[in-house]
Amino acid sequence: MSRPKVMKAVPRYLLQKILYLAHMIHLGRTGEPLVNGRFEAWDYGPVQPNLYKKVAMFGDSPIQDVFFDRPISDEAPETRTIDEVSESLLTKSPGQLVAITHWDHGAWARSYRPNVRGIVIPDSDILDEYRARNAA
Repeated sequence: MSRPKVMKAVPRYLLQKILYLAHMIHLGRTGEPLVNGRFEAWDYGPVQPNLYKKVAMFGDSPIQDVFFDRPISDEAPETRTIDEVSESLLTKSPGQLVAITHWDHGAWARSYRPNVRGIVIPDSDILDEYRARNAA
């Protein structure tokens, strides 16, 4: 078993953005959340607080593996979603990723309040954003 490609070595900001967008796509395609827990609307974009705490030990160093020895199947739909999203986003600049996750009509923008943490981005809003992006 291997890990999703994004989990090989990425900075924390990129991991959060990729995971959020993968969560949105997985939720939109399957109706099921990709990750346990919730995303919150922080100043720099959507953040999964449990993951944030888990990877804080890496500091500014690339994160090597956030699964910490949990078995992940190459064939799992979750792995395929993360690989697909990471392949399309790993080449984007930080500014391009911010533009995607901070979309004016998106779930983060609906929930965001400056300098306030703990505001949950409801999965229903994330699903609405998926639908709006795919309706165009």
